[in-house]
Amino acid sequence: MNHQEPPRYRPELSQASARLTHEVSALDERGRPSRIAIPAERPLTVYVDKREIVTLMTLGGAPEALVLGYLRNQRLVRTLEDIVSIQVDWSVDAVAVVTRNGILDVEERTARKVVTTGCGQGSVFGGLMDEVDQIALPKEARLQQSVVYRIVETIRTQQSIYKQAGSVHGCALFSHDGELLYFVEDVGRHNAVDAIAGLMWLDAVEGADKVFYTTGRLTSEMVIKGAQMGIPFLLSRSGTTQMGHMVAEKVGMSLLARCSGKHFLLLAGHERLVFDPDLLEPLNAPRAARLA
Repeated sequence: MNHQEPPRYRPELSQASARLTHEVSALDERGRPSRIAIPAERPLTVYVDKREIVTLMTLGGAPEALVLGYLRNQRLVRTLEDIVSIQVDWSVDAVAVVTRNGILDVEERTARKVVTTGCGQGSVFGGLMDEVDQIALPKEARLQQSVVYRIVETIRTQQSIYKQAGSVHGCALFSHDGELLYFVEDVGRHNAVDAIAGLMWLDAVEGADKVFYTTGRLTSEMVIKGAQMGIPFLLSRSGTTQMGHMVAEKVGMSLLARCSGKHFLLLAGHERLVFDPDLLEPLNAPRAARLA
């Protein structure tokens, strides 16, 4: 007799992805006309139980996942079952979220907001920093140096809006052996990480053995969101900030910055990275050979 698991709960979701690029006229340095693609940025105002919460500027590629991840990472909802539906309507640039029991103390919890650094004007509601001490990442998680290189190469060859139109950030979630699970681009890295958080929640994907990659800086908000998602490894082709580094050390997260080609800087969580002896270059190797 076959025993099937009951279907996983999913809220009712619209399927309202928008066009990601917009074509405009341009003149180059010689006055030659052309048509080029630019990212299609648009506002999305979030209403939760008819109460306006925030307006997000987004490409609109995965708006339902973006809103779900935003609510999750802001700790405004605690479980997926708290959400009844998320309905996006681009004709009014708005999304209506219906919850099962409302958001407890919503006015107090959304009153104190910190606007964070970086493109996309990320924001965190003030109480999130108070929850950092409660986050415990798996101590046994390890990442092979060769997997770091595989991830960097996968991102390099990934088809993207950035290659077509520029001016966007990308975030990706990988398995512990470097398999690409999700890739999301948006006008700001904060939106992209929220969208991945939403997709993980919908698909019941745990973060304990995952690796997160972003093209943007590893600021305090990015590190906090990664920790909330239970992910022990954050990689970036850019750098980190002092506060991002401080939070990573506090929660025991590995930060790898300046990831490009065979280069990276391991800034926190050194014990988690497993160096591959055959990939380590001799310190006395000629510079020309090391750069080849």
